[in-house]
Amino acid sequence: MHYPIIDMHCDMLSYLAVLPEANAFAKDDIACAIPWLQEGNVRMQVMAIYTDVRPESMNLATRQALIFEELHQKYSNDLALAGSDFLQNWDKQNRVGIKASVENAAGFGNETASWDEIYKQFDFILDRVRSLAYISLTHHTENRFGGGNYTKGIGLKADGKKLLDYMAGKSIPVDLSHTSDMLAEGILNHIDSNNLDIPVIASHSNFREVWNHPRNLTDEFAKEIIHRGGIIGVNFLRAFLDTEVPERLFEHILRGFELGGQKAICFGADYFYTKNFGDPARFPFYFPLAENASKYPSLLESLEDKLSATDLEGLAYRNSLEFYRKIQS
Repeated sequence: MHYPIIDMHCDMLSYLAVLPEANAFAKDDIACAIPWLQEGNVRMQVMAIYTDVRPESMNLATRQALIFEELHQKYSNDLALAGSDFLQNWDKQNRVGIKASVENAAGFGNETASWDEIYKQFDFILDRVRSLAYISLTHHTENRFGGGNYTKGIGLKADGKKLLDYMAGKSIPVDLSHTSDMLAEGILNHIDSNNLDIPVIASHSNFREVWNHPRNLTDEFAKEIIHRGGIIGVNFLRAFLDTEVPERLFEHILRGFELGGQKAICFGADYFYTKNFGDPARFPFYFPLAENASKYPSLLESLEDKLSATDLEGLAYRNSLEFYRKIQS
């Protein structure tokens, strides 16, 4: 069965925003180029608005929001906006639906921005992209909202609480993929203690029990996401799978099912532009079995003897589709 695919995370937008010669169709440049998505039968791709923590973060986020808006208009034969109509008429779609997300809330507010500026930026980005698949408060490092996954002892800050309060009721999930453990705990506690209407997901994360890395979820947080009806997108990056064993990818997927994630586990490949990356130890970023977005059918085929047809369909697209239908209804 050649399932359609939903993938929860790629960095096409930052690639297009930063590189002067960037091209969304350049298969040699980025593993989520549009032809790769089409070859892999990707029906919906989440594209992150990514920034790191620096003074120009808001400008970079603005540029990416405008690029996203232009992308589905300029390439309307290939791409569609994956809004409510797209999701409700899923079986009739033959283009790649794209949906934006925010990876690092520094894009809403740099370290010196006022809250009037943050609210204005938030509303501007949401207006340009129409809907957000999720918001991650941090990336790897600390910012004004909390601690990223490579920070220890830094949880949810006062500004992080304020941003969560503003997100509530807008049908935008909060993403735990880049939180420190303390930040993840703080987010969950703030949502619960204030009865906030905010879904919780991990858009592109693996399992620490399989590969001990701070970017991966503890079983406790994974179970909490599952319990809250969220989704967990399995990440294809070698550093977060097992730097030596390609097949560990399948163990991460199966771990999610073992934890009760039959309705939660999905794909979050995390394809991004790697040619300008400074750390040679990270190369190759992806094992050949998952080196670009054309590989989804063969990955699913490798799991046919391990998962039922229902679970394979859930992993491929159904879990993500039903999640977004539910929160946007």
